[in-house]
Amino acid sequence: MYNNIFDGHCHYDDEWFDEDRYSLVESLKSKGVCGVVTNGTDLENVKTVLDLCSKYDFVYGTVGIHPECLENLQENYLDKVAEISENKKIVAIGEIGLDYHWDIPKDKQMEVVKSQLKLANDLNMPVVFHDREAHGDSMELLRKYKPKGLLHCYSGSTEMLKEVLKIGMYISLGGVVTFKNARVPVEVAKAVPVDRLLLETDAPYLAPVPYRGKRNDSSYISYIAEKIAEIKNMDTQELINITTENAKRMYGIK
Repeated sequence: MYNNIFDGHCHYDDEWFDEDRYSLVESLKSKGVCGVVTNGTDLENVKTVLDLCSKYDFVYGTVGIHPECLENLQENYLDKVAEISENKKIVAIGEIGLDYHWDIPKDKQMEVVKSQLKLANDLNMPVVFHDREAHGDSMELLRKYKPKGLLHCYSGSTEMLKEVLKIGMYISLGGVVTFKNARVPVEVAKAVPVDRLLLETDAPYLAPVPYRGKRNDSSYISYIAEKIAEIKNMDTQELINITTENAKRMYGIK
């Protein structure tokens, strides 16, 4: 069993965990997990994020408005995000970004993500950025605001990766890299410098092979780590140790 595992991005507020959320999170330490960052995606589910952060010393959180959560957005959402970000266990503004997979008004997405990128810079906090089928506009925003932080569940090309690294951001890779058809993620895993890489589950989504299609959790990072270590011709525990230090450094966790 591997140890010192840090899950750089997950969603333990998700309803898929409603039946066993606390017992599952509590069990993670016995499975080699030393830290997780569970992401808020709106002002409602961040309450569960804060509750988990208060109960477990190894759980940290983020606060932000996800592009899929723009319906019925409060007018004072930015003030609320700023207020919640003052909690010492909140380590980033996120999950924010652009999602062009779904039919969500792009002008509204742009307005909300720009306001949060500016807030993150004003607060000197990293962001957790979501980019789904919106690479061009996402990169335009990142080049403009130059935030600290993470492009999570990275789905861009190796060429785009060079730009992301130039800005100074990190990327995270998850279960997709283990899928049979994962040509580009494998190329990215090979290309990314190990000191700019985080491991993530995006739990409960995107479980790695051999659990693809099932509920994901942080203990499954070992399968992701093994695959990336194989691609990079590294020892798996060494890769885990480096990516854990990267996560702590990026999120400002001592």
